[in-house]
Amino acid sequence: MYVPFNEQRGIHPQDDTFLDREEWDLDATPAEKFPLLLHYHPLVIYRYQVLKQADIVLAMFLLGDEFSQEQKRRNFDYYDRLTTGDSSLSACVQSIIAAEIGNERQALEHFDYALLMDLANIGGNARDGVHIASAAGVWSALVFGFGGVRDYDGHLSFNPHLPQDWDELAFTLRFRDRQLRIRLTHTHEHYLIEDGHPLEITIRGEHHLLSKSAPLIQKALQARHRDEFSPCRTS
Repeated sequence: MYVPFNEQRGIHPQDDTFLDREEWDLDATPAEKFPLLLHYHPLVIYRYQVLKQADIVLAMFLLGDEFSQEQKRRNFDYYDRLTTGDSSLSACVQSIIAAEIGNERQALEHFDYALLMDLANIGGNARDGVHIASAAGVWSALVFGFGGVRDYDGHLSFNPHLPQDWDELAFTLRFRDRQLRIRLTHTHEHYLIEDGHPLEITIRGEHHLLSKSAPLIQKALQARHRDEFSPCRTS
């Protein structure tokens, strides 16, 4: 996949000519004119820097090991203000990358938008059926965003970002014939294999071996900042 890069701005353009276009003035666009695709011809929209969904941001999630953290920050900050969110699949992806780069406020805002897509009928079309893919996106935002789960080349890694106002986040994963259970709090993080062979994982760059007989309990990042890190294995 070809993804261009602009050295001057330090971002990846949506396409080769994207940065040559005028930005769409979203603030001056009346609320009744959204979604844009229902009120403006595509040939009008495509002449501007405006997006209905975060395509580059999605690439940074799916191919995250191909982008530096600085590139992720620059790209997210640039595209987030140009994205209308007309697609119900956009907010969950934006939440994931916002969490990864440490922007908790925007991560939660996008998460709430995705979560309430049907519950609050944000799109005004809940009568037509449930947004199933968006519901799956909410799970993705929890696990890949706030849980910090990544799978690059078959290696499982974790870099959790539990929001300050959340007491706990717990979820299960099925990974290569292993059943894992993860529980995150602001004091400790629990990693457990409930079923399957031992598995090597990475947590914030540190390698650990999980097995049914040796679950891993370690201090959360917030607790590490208060005390010296001291991992503890229990059986």
